Amino acid sequence: MTVTDDDDVNDDNVNDNVNDNVNDNDVNDDDVLPWWHNPINLGVIALAIAILAGGLGWVIGNNNALPDPTATDIGFLQDMRWHHDQGIEIAYTYLALPDTDQRLTTIAREIALGQAIEVGQMVQMLRGFGAAEANETETAMTWMGTPTPLDRMPGLATESDLAALRASSGGTADRTFVTLMIAHHEGGIHMAEAAAVHAGVAGVRTMAEQMAANQRNEIDELRLLMAG
Repeated sequence: MTVTDDDDVNDDNVNDNVNDNVNDNDVNDDDVLPWWHNPINLGVIALAIAILAGGLGWVIGNNNALPDPTATDIGFLQDMRWHHDQGIEIAYTYLALPDTDQRLTTIAREIALGQAIEVGQMVQMLRGFGAAEANETETAMTWMGTPTPLDRMPGLATESDLAALRASSGGTADRTFVTLMIAHHEGGIHMAEAAAVHAGVAGVRTMAEQMAANQRNEIDELRLLMAG
């Protein structure tokens, strides 16, 4: 087979193309930098470190800003959280009963919602203080100087009281609910008034004052409706 000049030219073109591809690959290899040399990666890392440091500083600063709680602060929040849990239970039990007064069911919903919100606030305060979220002992009200079994705090309904409510309907349910909730609120007011005076943290005192005021208003509403 005879090699022509055209064949030589074609071979030269092929070699040139191969060389060009090799050179292009070399350039591309040079363009791919290790991640620690890439300015974009370094910028992202620096930003993440700044955000983390800022968040850590906020947490430390916020914790340092919290005043030291007293036994009254912790005890009130833990005991009232337990107390509120039963208030919510009474309200929801009543709401499930048939043939009840619609005006009272409206108040029951408001009580359940209001006390659920306050429970959340109390839990957040206790977390901020680094304390348990609830009373983990069998004794309540030691912060008031009157140690009491946890399930016998002022105003708490007994199991037989709750059973009677669950078994009721109509007007009997209305009267039972009002009786239990007024007693429950009166017990809560007794505790809240003590905390409003003796708690060491201003936020706890303010919360206690608002609780007592809200529950007095709800007692007035309940009595007014039953009288009507």
